[in-house]
Amino acid sequence: MFVTGFRCVACGATRPAAFEGFVCPACHGNLDVTYDYDAVRASMDMDAPFQSPRNDIFKYAPLLPVENIDSAPRLRVGATPLYRAERLGRSEGLRALYLKDDGLNPSASYKDRASAVALARARDIGAPIVAGASTGNAGSSMACLSASAGMPCVIFVPEKAPAAKIAQLLIFGAHVMAVRGTYDDAFDLCLEFCTKHGWFNRNTGYNPYTREGKKTCSFEICEAFRWQAPDWIVVPVGDGNIISGIWKGLKDLHALGLIERLPRLACAQSSDSDAISKAVWTLQRQTRERPGPIDWATVAIPTVQATTCADSISVDVPRDGIAAVRAVIESGGSAITVPDLDILAAIRELALLEGVFAEPAAATTWACLKKMVREQKVDPDQRIVCLITGNGLKDIANARKVAGEPMVIEPTLEAAEAGLRPLLETG
Repeated sequence: MFVTGFRCVACGATRPAAFEGFVCPACHGNLDVTYDYDAVRASMDMDAPFQSPRNDIFKYAPLLPVENIDSAPRLRVGATPLYRAERLGRSEGLRALYLKDDGLNPSASYKDRASAVALARARDIGAPIVAGASTGNAGSSMACLSASAGMPCVIFVPEKAPAAKIAQLLIFGAHVMAVRGTYDDAFDLCLEFCTKHGWFNRNTGYNPYTREGKKTCSFEICEAFRWQAPDWIVVPVGDGNIISGIWKGLKDLHALGLIERLPRLACAQSSDSDAISKAVWTLQRQTRERPGPIDWATVAIPTVQATTCADSISVDVPRDGIAAVRAVIESGGSAITVPDLDILAAIRELALLEGVFAEPAAATTWACLKKMVREQKVDPDQRIVCLITGNGLKDIANARKVAGEPMVIEPTLEAAEAGLRPLLETG
């Protein structure tokens, strides 16, 4: 590994690579893994970087905290498609819109990137059991990859998590604890249990290795553009770990000299779960009034009562909030919120115009980008990537709200022709 240690995203305190904790001992803030970029650069051909026989996120092993590549799961994680969304883009006057479809990962979720690195790290250190708290996706991801490696897995979920996600957890053999409470209740209980029993805690926004997995999406995006960064990346945000991971990956590439500039990040949230956006707006207003460096150790993330239908980004207390806000502010980006009705409409638009079936959290990126267009925050010629972080089959109940109903007919040719007459008349 080229890991040099850890740095707290809040107070800036550092720890050596041998540090075995998950959070900053000084302030309990989240940690960032640091690398020796000179050594990474010297280890590979910079004209053809990350050449590897692997076709997954572990092709980027020099920038991952994994000691033994054999610890990585056998399932293919990453290498997901980046689609040019021409029809969708035209609907809003955008000429270079792309969709990064991470719903095609093994468990149909972006969270597989984090789980793959967390699992590899757990196996590196000989952990007996891996556990985590989840609204569904992170848990089903961890359960899926743990099953592929024969690793015992325990997942704490809120009792009202979507049935499809609970089914995934159970079918992969995870021990599922359905907590009568919120995601935050499940998170805190998992943390307490793992601390007492010495289990490897995969919790997002607590375990620094999850951010390392999630950053690999930015590597794939820039590589697809021949090591040129897009102008904007629109990211669905709940606890903040995905957007902080995307920013971490972009900074890695910039430090290596693989990309010349950094893109802007858009924090896409439901207006019914908007803690990160509120913190961004507050900081942006304060810096306009009093320009100067931000003391991140003093930044507060508000608590909200999340009620959004987008369960994957429904969070009262964002666990990676400071890093997420830093990503938006440092990139010169924006925070955008939309109502749930707009999110549900975006599910149908993505499916009708591009054939991409997104769960509500994933569709939030398109709903928010449409608002950015209306508010003239983006230029029609800019290269924009929307992250599609989960497949729509994760939440059929919400998809049915906008999908419509089938036409019920008698089993006769005449009935079929009558029902399809408008289509027949148009050719």
